[in-house]
Amino acid sequence: MSTLHKIALTFIKSIGPVTAKNLLAYCGSAENIFSASKKQLLQIPGVGEKTIEAIRGTDALTRAQQELDFVEKHGIDVLFFSDEKYPKRLKNCYDSPILLYAKGTADLNHKRIISIVGTRNATAYGKNLCKELCEILAPYNVLIVSGLAYGIDVATHKECLANNIPTVGVLGHGLDRLYPKIHIATSQQMVLNGGLLTEFPILTNPDRPNFPQRNRIIAGIADATIVVEASIKGGALITAEIANSYNKDVYAFPGRTTDVFSEGCNFLIKTNRAGLINNAYDLIYYLGWDDEIKEKKKDAQITLQLSLTPNEEKVVNALQNGQLSIDELCIRLNIQQSKLSIVILTLEMQGIIVSLPGKIYKLV
Repeated sequence: MSTLHKIALTFIKSIGPVTAKNLLAYCGSAENIFSASKKQLLQIPGVGEKTIEAIRGTDALTRAQQELDFVEKHGIDVLFFSDEKYPKRLKNCYDSPILLYAKGTADLNHKRIISIVGTRNATAYGKNLCKELCEILAPYNVLIVSGLAYGIDVATHKECLANNIPTVGVLGHGLDRLYPKIHIATSQQMVLNGGLLTEFPILTNPDRPNFPQRNRIIAGIADATIVVEASIKGGALITAEIANSYNKDVYAFPGRTTDVFSEGCNFLIKTNRAGLINNAYDLIYYLGWDDEIKEKKKDAQITLQLSLTPNEEKVVNALQNGQLSIDELCIRLNIQQSKLSIVILTLEMQGIIVSLPGKIYKLV
């Protein structure tokens, strides 16, 4: 399938990703779509006179040649829906783009990918959460995606760069420009360890409707979406809603009820649209990554134990060799269950132990 025809398919007016995939399924290739007769096209479900008119009466191939010249000149990868390098997680989303433009070194099918989103008006609290997230996740082979916008997005990208985490920015415009311009230096560093990604061709301005559209890429490309800070009407909530529609995991950091930019996060948690996380270790646990960081957590536990009460130390020591029920802990430690329940609750709140079904406990 020629790259020219792949690109040209995206320039046919009134044909979106869903219709384009339908055409490909019946015609077999992008070239065949342009060369098919009217009779052949009319046999395809959902294709009528207007669609055929759009295919026949467009300058798509001319516009595609301009795009092809640009990507070849600037070393940009063209990722078509059927290509091996196209992000497989995104491919499973029904409205995923038929084609993506990518610049950089990122493997978009990385073993672990998370998206981090949030308000453009990031507070010190939100920026610090980004910092802590990236510092803890740095050793664990993860690719982090965001939108390279003001606030939480760019804070996330910068923390990734500082911790040598590959990071990808999904743009709401073509790769012939960068919005906002103030982030050009950051984007240039990202291309060296991560990259830039967009479905939009050159000459596309960063118009307002483009950003909700690009949010489906941020949501679809990742294993999970994390909302750090968000107002109730922020774009981050749109991304979270899209991720939920894709049956992806969504997590959010809670904030004070009086904080405007925690209002969206609290709403997501309250309405069961997002799981509550307090730190990166919660995220790792929920995503099932905890086995690989067991040794790191044990080191952290040694530090934590320095400030534990005698009864808390007894519980931690008892759980070193495996999980135990509350009844087993009572017998082994000779502590009344009423007192032990308080000790266990304190350890849970500190993130040292976790509760399993059946009142069974284990070290984090």
